[in-house]
Parts: sequence; C-alpha cells; structure tokens
Amino acid sequence: MIRESKPITLAEARELLKKVDTDKAKAVADFIKKFTKLSAADAVKLKQALIALDIAKFKEEEIVKLVDFRPEDAEDVRKIFAGSDISLDQDEITKVLEALKQKK
Repeated sequence: MIRESKPITLAEARELLKKVDTDKAKAVADFIKKFTKLSAADAVKLKQALIALDIAKFKEEEIVKLVDFRPEDAEDVRKIFAGSDISLDQDEITKVLEALKQKK
C-alpha cells in the first residue's frame, strides 16, 4: 500500500532499493548506478542547496530533475524545463549552476 508519494533523486532511489532484498530491486539499483555517481547523502545536500536558493518557481519535482541531470551550462538548464510552464531568467540559471558546481 502506498502511504505517500514524493519525488526522490535517482541516488536516493538506489539507496532505498539496496534495503530491499530481491533480485529485481538489486537489478534496478545496478541499472540506476549507470546514471548517477552521486551518493544519496550528496543528492540530499544538492537538493538542500537548490531549495536554499528560494526560487519560487521550483517545486520539489524540478529540484529533483536538476539534481539527477546536474546541468553544466545555461542551455542544459533550459532543456530540462523545455515544454514546462517554468521559465527561468539568466540570474536564476546562474544561481542554479553555481549551487550545482559547489557540490561536484
């Protein structure tokens, strides 16, 4: 039974799957490992750094996307939000990139 639903990063998902003792969970955790080198603790720190920017346009889902993709330039940030209702100005993009770079 699902008690609550909240977005988590790939690193956090991998950590949760390690606690499940099934072959499927292990296979999924190994698959996720191909896409993120972050530890769950580092992912949480990145999320906190992005939340601290206090960009009102961001919901938790957007912050998780930024942590998972870890864009390296303004164009990558724009691509993440292409097709969504979120439009960031250059100052906000710069803040996001600085926060992500500090945690690399």
